[in-house]
Formats: sequence, C-alpha cells, structure tokens
Amino acid sequence: MKLKKDLSFFDLTNIIIGSIVGADIYIASAITAGLVGPIAIFVWVIAGGFAIVLALVFAYSSYYVPKVGGPFAFVSKAFDNFYGFLTGWSMWIAEMMALPVFAIAFTQYLHYFVELNFWQDVLVKGVFLLGLTMVNIISVKAAGRLNDILTIVKLAPLVILIISGIVFFVIHPEAIQKNYTPLMPLGLDNFGTALVLIFWAYVGFEMGTLPASEVKNPKKNIPKAIIVGILVVIVFYLITNFVLFGVSSWEDLSKTQTPLVLVSTITLGSIGAIIIGVGALLSVSGSNESGTLGIARLSYAMSIKGLFPKIFSKTHPKYKTPYMALIIQGVIAFSLSIYGGISELISFSVFNLSFSFLLVCFSLIVLKKNSEHKLHGQSILPWLGIGICLYLLYSTSFFDKIVGSVIILSGIPLYIFFSPKVDIHHLREAFLSEESIFTRRLERHEKFLASFVKICHRIYKKVAH
Repeated sequence: MKLKKDLSFFDLTNIIIGSIVGADIYIASAITAGLVGPIAIFVWVIAGGFAIVLALVFAYSSYYVPKVGGPFAFVSKAFDNFYGFLTGWSMWIAEMMALPVFAIAFTQYLHYFVELNFWQDVLVKGVFLLGLTMVNIISVKAAGRLNDILTIVKLAPLVILIISGIVFFVIHPEAIQKNYTPLMPLGLDNFGTALVLIFWAYVGFEMGTLPASEVKNPKKNIPKAIIVGILVVIVFYLITNFVLFGVSSWEDLSKTQTPLVLVSTITLGSIGAIIIGVGALLSVSGSNESGTLGIARLSYAMSIKGLFPKIFSKTHPKYKTPYMALIIQGVIAFSLSIYGGISELISFSVFNLSFSFLLVCFSLIVLKKNSEHKLHGQSILPWLGIGICLYLLYSTSFFDKIVGSVIILSGIPLYIFFSPKVDIHHLREAFLSEESIFTRRLERHEKFLASFVKICHRIYKKVAH
C-alpha cells in the first residue's frame, strides 16, 4: 500500500516556506534586538547564508536519495541504519520540541485580541493542534492545499508591513540613520546566542525532504523547491527586519513581545496592528501545519524500517496517511505546549537539529557522485555545512549540550530494543523503492553489534591501506 503522490512543486515549495515562516519572524526580532541591537540585521544575513548552505546540502542529498524520511533516509543510505536512526531520532526530538512552540505562540498572539484564562488557553491549544492533525489525516493533498492558502495569506501582512515601512522612510528619511545609530550599542558578546535564535527562524527547509514519497517527480522538484523556498524566505526576512529596525528604535523593539505589531502601529496605526495580529495567527497556523505533515513522515519512515514502534507506520485504510503517527505527535505536542516554555523549547530544538544536520552533511560526502556535474559545489558544500553545524552546537547553552547529548545517546538503547534482529524485507522495500509492500518474506540479517563491527572493520581496512 503506497502513499499517494499528490504534492506538486508548488505544494512542496509552499510547505517549505510555510515551515520556515512562522512565529519566529514575529518574536525573534524583539529578542535579538535586546541581545545585539541594530547589528542584528547582519546576523540575519549570516544566518541566511548558513541556511542556504545547509539547504543545498539537503537538496543534493534528496537528489541522490529521493525517499520518504529525508535526513534519516540520507544517512541510512550513506552509512548504516544505526546512524540513520540517530539522525532521525535527533531530528524527531528537535521537531517535536518545535511543534508546541507554535501552539504557545498562537495563544499569545490571540491574547492581543481577547484575554484567556488558563483553561481557555489550554482549550485553544487543544483545538488548534486537533484541527491541524485532522487535516493531515484526511489527505496529504488537502494538507498541501491548506498550506498553499495559509502560506499566501500569511505572507500578505509582511508585504503590507514592508510597503508601509518604505513609505514611512520616504516621509521620514532621518529615521533610518537615527535608529541604526549606534550600530552595536551592546557589543558582540551575545552574537552566538543571537545567531542560534535567528537560525531557528530559518529552520524548516528540511521539512521539504520528508514527504518525498508523496511528491511528483521528487528528484527534480525537491531540490528546486528547497532552493526557491529558502531564497523567498531570506528576502522576506531581510527586508522585514530592515523595516523593523529602521522604523523603531532597538530599545523599543527589545521591550515588546510583538515587534511587528509595534512597527505596524507606527506606520499604519491601529488598523495596521490588527492586520499584522491576524497575520501572526495565520502564519503560526501555517508553519505548524507544515511541521505536522513533515514529522509524521519522518516517524513513518523510521517505523517501516523497524526502528520505531510499528504503530507509527500504520496508514489509514481510506486516506492512506500515517494517521497514528499524526495522532501521537499531536498528543505529545499538546502536552509540551501546556508545560513547556518557548525559549527552552527553541534552544533545545536547535541543538538537536544541528546534530542531525551534521550527520546529513557527512552523508553527502559519501552519497555524491563525481559524474553528476550538474550539482555544482557538491564537493565543498558538505564541509562548509559541517563547520556551520559545529559552530551552532558550540553556540548553544551548556544545559543544551549536556541534556541534549544525554537524550541523543539515550536513543541507542531505544535502537537496540526496536531494531529488528532481521530486516523486514517487505518494509525495507516500501522504504527504499516503495514497491511490493507486504509481499516479501524475511530475508536479510542485520544485527546492531554486527553492524557496528562491520563499520569498524571498514575503517580498519581504509587505515591499513
């Protein structure tokens, strides 16, 4: 039973844009303003450059391995199921930490329009996550179409903000020099922290590789959609932040939780604040919808490989979607949205994502083929990506390094427990070629320790030669 190939290039591009542009653009600018001041605009440029490099690594990897599961599939193909599991495990943790952030942000922006008590806040989060889960269960095509609409609608307020900001600069040209001077009032001591936070605002391009089995012509459309999607986002982010820091002082931005609402109030008045407030709600919804779609495909891929509980690989008999994975992640996200904090969830998410991205960069070194001359830069990009990931890991907090490492390593006993003593061939075929699912017998032995020994033996032979 195959997943349906219903996602077009346009659908996938919007999934990527929708996954990236979410609550982050509505909150990150205020936090970074308090960390480094107006120089934050250059940090957005650097983070965008990091994102482009890693997006190209993902695009090239998806060209060589256009399979459902994205990073998990890349690393498994290049090295071994164990390392593929660690990649998928760390990414799954990171994305699960990120999902509740959007539910929390949604209720925070809703507070701009109506006051909610604790139980009302919990109810809104539950309805928010339940609605997005149901849309993804009914149909991946319906989820793609919903994301198309949400992506287009949520970018509209940003366009309005940018246009109003440009008009404001024409009327008040002195504002730019005034608000950008001094450029570094707080120095660069918090540069690394600001870069980690801003990089999280660009994260989401990896979601485009997860539903690969549901994409039409994946070898062509996945790399193209990733590159187009990330470039669109970078342009929007840079222009938006230029307007934010040009219209308002960094001191005022650092004191508000809704920086775009603050600036739109200055340029458009109360009507502008309402427009941006509604745009924030739609943007958060669209980003969460994209994440819900992608994470379910990751857990589905790991499950059919025998590395996650079998319940994650169950597909709906009518809608052909991994409905149990969607339900489980919805319940987890709802629980974390009640008891977790935004800053803690984001920080922990970045650490785990950086580890996952690091393994993907190593995998491209193995996957790349010198005969593929069309993939320019495929020899240097993974090494640049490795440097970027190591810097991001270094820039996270001490708590993230310790606890994140412990949780990633805790995946090893999980792998040993769930990894089948024999590789289930019909599920393997479903993952690797998506042909003849539920038609083959148990065939190939692949034990955890045996796999580890084989890797050590290969390393020994290379060193010996």
